Amino acid sequence: MPFVIAVAGKGGTGKTTLAGLIVRALRRAGRTPILAVDADPNTCLDAALGLVPSRSVSDVLDDTKGMRNVPANTPRTVYLEYQLADCLAEGQGVDLINMGRPEGAGCYCAANHLLREHLDRLTGAYPYVVMDNAAGMEHLSRRTTRDVDLLFIVSDASNAGLRAARRIRALVDELNLSVREMHLVINRAERLPAPVEEALRADGLHLAGFVPEDPLVAACELEGRPLVDLPDDAPAVQAVGKILASVQTAGGVRR
Repeated sequence: MPFVIAVAGKGGTGKTTLAGLIVRALRRAGRTPILAVDADPNTCLDAALGLVPSRSVSDVLDDTKGMRNVPANTPRTVYLEYQLADCLAEGQGVDLINMGRPEGAGCYCAANHLLREHLDRLTGAYPYVVMDNAAGMEHLSRRTTRDVDLLFIVSDASNAGLRAARRIRALVDELNLSVREMHLVINRAERLPAPVEEALRADGLHLAGFVPEDPLVAACELEGRPLVDLPDDAPAVQAVGKILASVQTAGGVRR
């Protein structure tokens, strides 16, 4: 069974940055192979990892909607798995699959059912899975069946970001998601006022740590370089390492 780490947060708070740096930390520690899943319709994880899948899962679903285009004498499961294999971008110690946009008009029930089965088999081949999710957690609730071992909710220090973090925390209960541990990460900041931290704890959000503003991250994004190539002494890299070490000490990440 893989260890599944999911990242969610309001757009613009840096959740994809955190997901990319988590992948970097796991790969650096030799915890490979890793399956990275970009489950945000606004796909950005490919740039963070330097991997570009040729197709998204939603592209396959559109092509196979209703399962009417399956060639004769070809089992539907075999046909869909063949199509989905084309969605996987393979890298050094990490592979990436993009879920793509939500379904459009029409019935996707048959394809989605087979998709869940395929994703179960796919994720089962990796010891670690890192998922970059939209704030609404759509793919966790609709398209995947794996439990989440560790959910990082990402926010910046803004009121809007923190409100979104609270909503995501509430969504976990509303959607009846199976999440073993949940932690809040504040991006592009180094502290919060004590009353704010207390209010977050009251809402059931454990603050795992801060990722400071890092000019090296900004330079990567500006120049189109992947975050996985950041040096070990980059402030954001060190901060994410400390966050993972803290949850590992508490039993949150398997050794």
